[in-house]
Amino acid sequence: RKSSRVHLFMKHLSLADLVVAFFQVLPQLCWEVTFRFHGPDFLCRVVKHLQVLGMFASTYMVVVMSLDRYLAICHPLRTLQRPAQRAYLMIGGTWAGSLALSAPQYFIFSRSEVSPGSAVYDCWGHFVEPWGLRAYVTWMTAGIFLIPVAALVFCYGLICRTVWKNLKRKTRWKSAQALAGAAGAGVLGPRSVSSVGAMSRARLRTVKMSFVIVLAYVLCWTPFFTVQMWSVWDRSFSWDDSESTAVSLSALLAGLNSCCNPWIYMLLGGHL
Repeated sequence: RKSSRVHLFMKHLSLADLVVAFFQVLPQLCWEVTFRFHGPDFLCRVVKHLQVLGMFASTYMVVVMSLDRYLAICHPLRTLQRPAQRAYLMIGGTWAGSLALSAPQYFIFSRSEVSPGSAVYDCWGHFVEPWGLRAYVTWMTAGIFLIPVAALVFCYGLICRTVWKNLKRKTRWKSAQALAGAAGAGVLGPRSVSSVGAMSRARLRTVKMSFVIVLAYVLCWTPFFTVQMWSVWDRSFSWDDSESTAVSLSALLAGLNSCCNPWIYMLLGGHL
């Protein structure tokens, strides 16, 4: 059976989630166990690049999937014009953009001595200006969370408005048919009406699944970026006091998002 665009987007979202699992969560767990990064400078830079690559790819794959649902619901005629080609362009652009946006990690992070003469090394970020760390965390929060969430709210706001208008229009049409006593007549025959209804239900199922994925994304990532912004903008913030609680729990919850998406797809995407 030919895969739909939704299946295609979900495949690449799953691939991005695997990048998060194997190149972000797993290295971070190993890092926590060993306390220090044990590896050459090149590996330090590669790991940091892949960690952010997975975050960007997973996030913006959700965004382009939501954009595709917006086009399918709000502009259905556009989806008839080379839909597969547009889907591949959106997916390719997401991977290319994620690679570009995560490339600065190679220049920010390096294997560095913890303190001069200690002979103890770790993979740390280095910033020329004192405000560099604050700018870095703010940029990551905006690029991976705030901007995508704004795009998702925009897409689903327009989708909800379109669905609501269609439901009202369909209700008025049924009322007019009932008053005219012509339930079995009209421009569209029973089979046509049934096929239109089935198409609407199929599209609404994809919107439902996409919305649940977006909701899981927001719930999982909000605590993480809230703690990160708090840590750089609140001068009284102490990593020592909160590392075992807010920081650790928020990071764990953020990684959990990549585990949620396959389950959501299996539960809600079986009949797409």
